[in-house]
Amino acid sequence: MLKRIEPWFWVLAAVLLSRFIGMTLFPFADTTEPRYAEIARLMAESGDWITPWFEPGVPFWGKPPLSFWAQAASLKIFGLSEFALRLPAWFATVGIVWLTWCLAKYARGALIARWSALVLSTMALTYISAGAVMTDTFLVFGTTLSLVSMWFVLSGRSGYWRWWFFVGLAIGLLAKGPLAVVLTVTPLVLWAAIFRQRLQPLKRLPWFLGSLLTLVIAVPWYVLAELKTPGFLNYFIIGEHFSRFLDPGWAGDLYGSAHNRPKGMIWVFWLWASFPWGIIGLVGFGWSVARGKTKELFTGIVEDTSTPYLLLCAIAPMLFFTLAGNTLWTYILPSLPFSAILIAGWVSKLDLGAWSRVRSGAVLLAPVLITLFVFIGISGVVPLKTEKQLIGRYESVHQTGDSPILYIGELPFSARFYSLGDAVEVTSSELKSVLENDEYTRVFAAIPNGAVDEVIGPKAADAQKVGENKRYQLFSIDLPPDNSQNGPVGPELNSKSG
Repeated sequence: MLKRIEPWFWVLAAVLLSRFIGMTLFPFADTTEPRYAEIARLMAESGDWITPWFEPGVPFWGKPPLSFWAQAASLKIFGLSEFALRLPAWFATVGIVWLTWCLAKYARGALIARWSALVLSTMALTYISAGAVMTDTFLVFGTTLSLVSMWFVLSGRSGYWRWWFFVGLAIGLLAKGPLAVVLTVTPLVLWAAIFRQRLQPLKRLPWFLGSLLTLVIAVPWYVLAELKTPGFLNYFIIGEHFSRFLDPGWAGDLYGSAHNRPKGMIWVFWLWASFPWGIIGLVGFGWSVARGKTKELFTGIVEDTSTPYLLLCAIAPMLFFTLAGNTLWTYILPSLPFSAILIAGWVSKLDLGAWSRVRSGAVLLAPVLITLFVFIGISGVVPLKTEKQLIGRYESVHQTGDSPILYIGELPFSARFYSLGDAVEVTSSELKSVLENDEYTRVFAAIPNGAVDEVIGPKAADAQKVGENKRYQLFSIDLPPDNSQNGPVGPELNSKSG
C-alpha cells in the first residue's frame, strides 16, 4: 500500500511534519505568539468561550474567537504546551494545502496540483504560520474554502461545493471578521465585471439559504459578545476595520501599536511571504519574456479561464491593502494558495538542466532555513525575546513568602504566559514602595538591562542577580526579617491582574 504513494507526497509530508520541530522546541517570543497564547490559556482556564480575555478583567476585542476556540480546545486535550497551542494552525494549513491541491487538479491537472501543494507548503510565510499561534491561518482556511468552492461552481461542478462557499464565509467571519468577506468578494466582483458571459452557473448557488447558513453560524457569537461586553462591535467593526487601515498612526489600538508602513509596501511583503517561489516565478516570467514567449503566455491566459480567476484571487489582498499604511506581512497569506498554483504552472515545466535543480532546491530552502533558525534560537547563540527561561529560573528558586516576579516597566506577553498570569507589571516607584514596606521575605524583580543601577539603588547590597536574558536581569532582594512578616502594608500586588 505504501509503495503506491508517489514520491512527491512523501516530500510534502516530510515538509509539513518537519514543522513539528519548531512547534515543539521553539519558545514563544514576543509579541504575537505569547499574546494570543495567553488569551487561549485564559479561555481554557476560565471556561469562558464567548469573550476572549486580554488579561483578567480586560476583554480582547481585537479578533473573533475561532482561533482561540481551537487553541483552548487543544489545551484541554493535550495539556499546556507550545506544541498544543500551535497544533490547530498546523491542521488549518493542511486543510489549505488540500484545498489548493483540489483546485489545481481540477483546473490544471495532476502534475500542477502536486507542484502547487509543494510550492504552497514551502513558501516562507506558509511554513511559518503552519506552526504559529496566530489568527491568519484560520482566516485563510475560510477564504480559500470559499474561493475554491466558487471556482467549482463557476466550472459547472456544483454539488456540495455550493454550500461550502457559505461555510467558508462563516469561518472567515469567526476567524477575522468582515475582512474575510471583503477578501472573498473582491476577486469575485472583478471576475464578474470581466467575464459577464460566464456568470450563468452562479444561479446554482443557494443564495438565500446559503446566506442564512452563514448568518446562523457566525452572527450569534457577535451578538453574545456585544451583550456580554458592550462596546465590542464599535471597537471591532469601526476601529479594527476602518481606523486601523485608514489611519497609519491610529492611536486607538487597545492591544498593540499601529504599524506605519509606506503605502504599497504590501507588494514587497508578497516577495517576503512567498520566498523563494515568488522570486523564482518573477524570474521565470522575465526569462520567458526575454526568450520571446510573451505571446504564448498571454494566449494561454486567454484560452485558460482559470488563470484570470487565480490571478484575481492572488492579487486581491494586495489591491485591498495597497493604500493602507498599517500593514503586516501576514496580510499576504490569503494570496498564497492562488499564487502557488500560478507559480506551479511554470515550475512544473522545469525539467531540464540547472532549472530543474533550482526547482528541487527551492522545495527545501525555506523549511531548512527556518528549521536552522529554530535550532540557533534554542541553542542561545541568538538571544530571543522570550521570558521562558527567566520565569523558569524564578520558579526554581522562589519559596513561600517570596513576591511574585515583578517586571519593571511594560510586562512582556511571554512573561504573562509562562508565569500563568502571576507576573506583575510595576513601576520603579512601586517597586521602591514594596521594598520599603517589607511585604515579602524576598522580592524578585526583573529589571531592564539599561535601568539596573537606577532601580536597585541603595538596595544593591541586599540584591543578588539570579538570572538574566536579552532584555532583563532578575534580582532577588532580601528584606529585613523584623519587618517582612508584618503583612501586606505596601501597595497591593494582584498577581493575576497583569
